[in-house]
Amino acid sequence: MTGTVHDNPTPWIADHIRRFEETGGHPRPGVADLLLTTRGRRSGLLCRTALAYVRDEDAYVLTASNAGADRHPAWYLNLLATPEVTLQVVAAMPSYAAYRTATTREIPLVLVAPTGRAS
Repeated sequence: MTGTVHDNPTPWIADHIRRFEETGGHPRPGVADLLLTTRGRRSGLLCRTALAYVRDEDAYVLTASNAGADRHPAWYLNLLATPEVTLQVVAAMPSYAAYRTATTREIPLVLVAPTGRAS
């Protein structure tokens, strides 16, 4: 996606985007955040917003909650119209990159999920 990117004009989201950039992708400790750029369905402009996410293997799971509003967020409607997007993501734990270079072993990742059984 090429062109000038326009940040979400909502003040608290614009502030979130600014903090994402100032902190190297870690505006909220303990929360995985990313910047999502979509193509505006009416304007055709590139529109950027900040969102929390979780990972599902190689995919990013985004919640179109719009802070509980009665309408879908603009980024979601843009995505429905034009599914090509750009994500800006920073590693959840940047210190792990240094750990990886300090060893020759493969560092395992462990996924822990509920089984539905009470303990």
